Amino acid sequence: MIFKDREDAGRQLVKLLADYRHMPAVVLALPRGGVPVAKEISESLKLPLDIVLVRKIGHPFNPEYAIGAIAENGQAVWNDTEIQEIDSRQLNKKIQIEKLEIRRRAKLYRGGRPLINLKDKITILVDDGLATGLTMLAAIKAVKSQKPQEIIVAVAVAPKEVVDEINQMVDEFVALNIPEVFQGAVGSYYQSFPQLTDGEVIKLLKDEKHLRRLSYQY
Repeated sequence: MIFKDREDAGRQLVKLLADYRHMPAVVLALPRGGVPVAKEISESLKLPLDIVLVRKIGHPFNPEYAIGAIAENGQAVWNDTEIQEIDSRQLNKKIQIEKLEIRRRAKLYRGGRPLINLKDKITILVDDGLATGLTMLAAIKAVKSQKPQEIIVAVAVAPKEVVDEINQMVDEFVALNIPEVFQGAVGSYYQSFPQLTDGEVIKLLKDEKHLRRLSYQY
């Protein structure tokens, strides 16, 4: 299955998440790519939209290859096999760089406001797709620390082995495409897959302020 763009993926995911309409739920996007997908879901289901900030930790010699991920509350996950062979100073440098980027995005996207209260709420974590699944795993750990009622993961595409792993950590996993043989990049499953700018993310989020306020009333 190939998607036209991220908005198309969001509209298709809405059909699988319709049971959560008007429920005490929050939609959390993983920026940047998850934001347009999540916005379609939040608007259609009339649910608050927010972001959970997670950053991939790339290999020092191959930044695109994820060896771990860290969330805004410091929760991290690692490919234990890979990090054993990496110099600890190089790894710590990468971690500090990504922590700085998380703080920058928190200030820019939320104005420094913390993640909304998720306690006892159904939390729907959304991304445009998963490859290694490490960023989603870090997001799940961060969300679990807030003791939500349920955690649902919703993505357009993910490899079967990643789905199997994440399924063990959440209440429900929703994916539109679970290929047996993954093509190696999420963008391979989209006709249009541009890199989003900070400005585009802010524009998508700014219309959600009234929905965020509703989340405190549940």
